[in-house]
Amino acid sequence: MTITMIPAKSQLPIHVMSVAARRRAAGYARVSTNEEEQQNSYEAQVDYYTKMIQGNPEWEFVDVYTDEGISATSTKKRDGFNQMVEDALAGQIDLIITKSVSRFARNTVDSLSTIRRLKEAGVEVWFERENIRTFDSKGELLITIMSSLAQEESRNISENVQWGKRRAFEAGKFSLPYRQFLGYEKGEDGKPVIVEEEAEIVRLIYRLFLYGKSASHIANLLTAEGIPTPGGKAQWRSNVVLSILQNEKYAGNALLQKGYTTDFLSKAQKRNEGEIPQFFIEDSHPAIIEPEFFELVQHEFQRRAASGQTTISTHPLSCKIFCADCGGLYGPRVWHSTSQYRTVIWQCNHKYTKGAKCPGPVVKEEQVKAAFLAAFNQRIDDREAIFAAYDEVLTELTDTSALDIEAAALTQESEVVAELTRKAVEENARAALDQDEYNARRDALLARYAAATARQAEIEAECTQRRMKRANITHFLRILKKQENLVTEFEEELWYITVDKVLVYPDRRLSFIFRDGAAVSV
Repeated sequence: MTITMIPAKSQLPIHVMSVAARRRAAGYARVSTNEEEQQNSYEAQVDYYTKMIQGNPEWEFVDVYTDEGISATSTKKRDGFNQMVEDALAGQIDLIITKSVSRFARNTVDSLSTIRRLKEAGVEVWFERENIRTFDSKGELLITIMSSLAQEESRNISENVQWGKRRAFEAGKFSLPYRQFLGYEKGEDGKPVIVEEEAEIVRLIYRLFLYGKSASHIANLLTAEGIPTPGGKAQWRSNVVLSILQNEKYAGNALLQKGYTTDFLSKAQKRNEGEIPQFFIEDSHPAIIEPEFFELVQHEFQRRAASGQTTISTHPLSCKIFCADCGGLYGPRVWHSTSQYRTVIWQCNHKYTKGAKCPGPVVKEEQVKAAFLAAFNQRIDDREAIFAAYDEVLTELTDTSALDIEAAALTQESEVVAELTRKAVEENARAALDQDEYNARRDALLARYAAATARQAEIEAECTQRRMKRANITHFLRILKKQENLVTEFEEELWYITVDKVLVYPDRRLSFIFRDGAAVSV
């Protein structure tokens, strides 16, 4: 066997500049918050690297790249950092100087991959505090160690921050994103204070929704009126309206920890669906929306979802009048549309359907409005008797304490059955059991679990109905107390907030079902 060495024709690239050439140097400075103390640090870093590079005759000053108020756990959103790397790879930089490994990146993977890309392009990085140079033979090992330590430091900081937030939540402490939150500002004591001018916009949004308007309709109306969004923009979006309508903080309560950070490196956010504890604080701050009114709006969301209602008419009688005979919805029709006798009437939508036609009579808008005034004024006449009656039975009608106790017992039952099922499966995996007996036992446990969860769903639905009933009654009584005198003219707002629906009978009788559940026939 003969071995012959073939000499190299060229040498490996050595990242050393010639003595005569000046190295093009850049600095990198970053702080992770915008607080005043960090701001001073940020400005000091920029000034320090500018003077350092310009004061060295062997270096040619390129720039000081910066990122302000941005975390180092990921390089994706660090514009200054990414621009620096891009310029370096384009051949505009030979040397990058930064304070420490943790300033460069707290993510080990990001740090090493970036350094290797720069090194391959002939760009050296100098970490001042640790005195590590990436062209040094031991540089990468030291950087790996230091980056891992920095990443672990980030993990500890993240966990400490999350721990601090949860302790604050347990103590009932929270803050609002006031710049993006309509209706409140931060008070002198640090708690939310109502901004009345903005609060009126919030109340308008809630009223319009309960009157039957869709979120997109409300958004278009606010935009047309020139009312700015919570973020100060001119164009409202339906999702912004929905977020206001579904935020419990407008009712003076606070649900804390609705979401959480799944990973301290990616900062990915996830909605909390029971993975971590939540905290609900009642009466945490002044309410813009009465709690009962807020509950009515949430019930309206559920009602629309259940009915599949997607389009909302702007007419106050729409989706309110029903046929007592067939249950069909009444809609508007025009008689004599091209003559001087043009009249708008309301009739059952099933009146002329194929097969059995509905005998429900037609009604005119003026008739419905006049009948409403009569029905509502009748309730005003009976107000003292109504108040006395509800004082006696309201708590009993809407009490959920017994259901809550049963729900707690069912939850415990579900947990016990789930554990028994798990043990049965494990036992069957370990030992040779009679499969018929095992299947029978497992099926019995699954049946118990299904029965418990089904009853839990029934209880939850019943509790929701009772809460909605209480909200409806309480809000109606509040309206009735405010209305001391008889009503002489039809008011849309009073109509929307007091009437649930109207039934039209074949004998032309109208039955008004009010939001407290009471019916008055005219």
